[in-house]
Amino acid sequence: MRASGKSTVGRVLSRRWGFPLVDLDDRTAGVLGVASAGDGLRSRGEASFRAAEVQALRGALDEEGDSVVALGGGTPTAPGAAAMIRESSSGPRWLVVYLALSPGALEQRLLGLNAEDRPALTAMGTVGEVGMLHAQRDPLYRALASHVIDAEGKTPEQIADEIGEAWVQMDWG
Repeated sequence: MRASGKSTVGRVLSRRWGFPLVDLDDRTAGVLGVASAGDGLRSRGEASFRAAEVQALRGALDEEGDSVVALGGGTPTAPGAAAMIRESSSGPRWLVVYLALSPGALEQRLLGLNAEDRPALTAMGTVGEVGMLHAQRDPLYRALASHVIDAEGKTPEQIADEIGEAWVQMDWG
């Protein structure tokens, strides 16, 4: 979900493991030729943004070598993205992690951030739409994840520790 800490935790993992970080919001902005994902969503609309997001995701998944990929908050809802994530995670050495937070915790995080960087998807506003988006997306995100982390009240370092433990415990067959 938006504001769950994906990019922040991704940076911690990238530093710890020495893998490059692929921040899909940055890649999507690059595909659209705009300064940020928020700019792309605002200027191009959600349908064009999601199409660019899928293009950026395909590029990230096709890259050789180990990396940490931080998806955008709505990436799995983009047409075809969930199937791409499922297909990739069934292959070797992929761990798909969902950083789960309650709608209330996400709302509090968004209140502390610059809302212009995270434009609303509905007329309810960025903070007001959190509960509705969480109800819609949480089941999908849980179904896609090979590991769900309750991120409530945890630091990025603690979350990275849990992801590291999950990585070690994976059956890489």
